[in-house]
Amino acid sequence: MADDDLVVDRSLRIPRAELKVVFRTSGGPGGQHANKTATRVELSWDAAGSPSLHPRQRERILDRIGPVVRVVADDERSQVRNRALAERRLVARLAGALHVEPTRRATRPSRGSVERRLQAKRRRASTKSDRRSPRDDR
Repeated sequence: MADDDLVVDRSLRIPRAELKVVFRTSGGPGGQHANKTATRVELSWDAAGSPSLHPRQRERILDRIGPVVRVVADDERSQVRNRALAERRLVARLAGALHVEPTRRATRPSRGSVERRLQAKRRRASTKSDRRSPRDDR
């Protein structure tokens, strides 16, 4: 079922059945609501054993995050909103782990930029030499 997938990027969709969701009571102040309702969401996903990953994706996630990706959300009073927030955080973590920086291509400075840099150096050297006291020629 495609609607029941968590979309990380074009190449990775995680079925929600692979996610382990645990609801707990949220800590901290809040009175009876916080003490009686399980609104804190702990979402975990086994990256090491997931059939949704390609070998390269699995290797990258295991190197950067680890075998089990765990996210916690207890920002909201609603269990539904916290679950959605935890899913967004999981997607953001996985997308960050899968991101590949483009390789840097070495470039040469343009002739104009080299000339401007040298002109600035000459100007600065001239300013400094003007500050020196005149030499006594004997």
